[in-house]
Amino acid sequence: MNEISRIQALLLIDPVRWPLLEVVRALNLPDCWVGAGFVRNAVWDHLHGRAVSPLTGDVDVLWFDPARATPDEDRRLEAILHTLHPAVKWSVKNQARMHTRNGNAPYRSATDAMRHWPETATAVAVRRTAQDTCEVSAPLGLEDLFDLILRPTPRFEVEKRDIYESRIASKHWLTTWPLLRCEKGSGCT
Repeated sequence: MNEISRIQALLLIDPVRWPLLEVVRALNLPDCWVGAGFVRNAVWDHLHGRAVSPLTGDVDVLWFDPARATPDEDRRLEAILHTLHPAVKWSVKNQARMHTRNGNAPYRSATDAMRHWPETATAVAVRRTAQDTCEVSAPLGLEDLFDLILRPTPRFEVEKRDIYESRIASKHWLTTWPLLRCEKGSGCT
């Protein structure tokens, strides 16, 4: 079974994540995905031989539509999601505007935006299709995610290195998932 199939199989049997993907799909947003820890943590739990841990932090919903790229629109969508599933802390971000906050060139799509996230293992997202399957987007590949390797994406290797290292420390990943390994010279211990 390849890595995409493994993610699909994990999410299909997840009693929390699979229904949440339907809630997000119902918004019918263009180029819309749920990513980051939503997927990463489920995979890391599986690779550590444990049941999927509860959702912690926010559920990151990313989408792309230059015609609706305002913070107010994202807040409106978060309110809708909160009404539909109030137990979840939703974070909705139209990636058509996020390049300005991150100091990057404009993104071309939600998948393109993920290339600029801090860690390779975090740059993965999924969406539930109309055919009730799970589509996976991983612009930087899935090797680091499944090999349990923490590695910064190119912008975070040097220029934004402090952000990358701060995330690893503050999120306590190495304690929560002790089989994780840091890429040599990645600055995490």
